[in-house]
Amino acid sequence: MGILQHIEHQISALNDLIKINNDRITGYEKAIEGTEDPTLKKLFEDYADDSKKYNSELKDHIHVLGGDPASGTTIAGKFYHTWIDVKARFTKKDAVSILSDCEYGEDVANAAYRNAADDKELIWKDETVVSLLSHHLKELKASHDNIKALRDDAIAKAAIAKSIEKETSKIEG
Repeated sequence: MGILQHIEHQISALNDLIKINNDRITGYEKAIEGTEDPTLKKLFEDYADDSKKYNSELKDHIHVLGGDPASGTTIAGKFYHTWIDVKARFTKKDAVSILSDCEYGEDVANAAYRNAADDKELIWKDETVVSLLSHHLKELKASHDNIKALRDDAIAKAAIAKSIEKETSKIEG
């Protein structure tokens, strides 16, 4: 692969990550709309802001490479967000479902970054890209783990509430 082809490959791959971050931002904006929990709203805002920061860093590097940064979302992200919109119309927006949707989005973002980090043609002799992807991936993994823990906690709380409700109905009935 020649230097020009390598640079074009880098720009394309980094633009794909920008689109993934745009999907993540959109997903967290929908999650903010779907919850009344102020703690979750703040967390979702923070994660959306993280993706905005990642995009800024990716765009800066694309400019250094002489490319034009992407501005849209991925096709898969558009389909996913449409599905979330449809699903939201027919289901109750509880913490478990919102956090499950967020965890799915985190899985997608983590996979995209891992694929980019493993792309030997992308990171060829470019420590800036290696460092950037490693830093973003580390933070994305922590975000995923946090969302997963919150989801697991919400599942446990829902199970306890259901058990208490069942016991109460036995006593009353």
